[in-house]
Amino acid sequence: MKFVLDASVALLWLLPQTNAKGLAYADSVLSALQESQAVVPSLFALEIANVVTKLEAKGVVPEADSQRFIALLGQLDIETDLDTMARALGDTLNLARRHKLSAYDAAYLELALRQGLPLATLDADLVKAAQRVGLSIFAIH
Repeated sequence: MKFVLDASVALLWLLPQTNAKGLAYADSVLSALQESQAVVPSLFALEIANVVTKLEAKGVVPEADSQRFIALLGQLDIETDLDTMARALGDTLNLARRHKLSAYDAAYLELALRQGLPLATLDADLVKAAQRVGLSIFAIH
């Protein structure tokens, strides 16, 4: 089953100790990606790069761990949506306003709505917004 992957889930694969409650979910999503495909908005890589550089600069994660994480992402079947930016000042902005989300989070919501896909996220505000618009949250069976 194809789904939209939020960076909040993927980043736990790099830094599992930051969300013990969400770790089982993140691991399940990673397992599901062995047989499924995820799609991400085009800002996903920049979000990941931003967090990685901050973690490395603070000495939280060594570069070798970051490189292993990036290699893992490269091995997974993750498709980048090329229409994210074209919708940024329209649908995405409107979703951000309506649900009081960052534009970044609204991009994941917009993508899931547009493609009719469940959303894999650990972001509580994004879960609430998804529920309000009738969007499924990716569930592991």
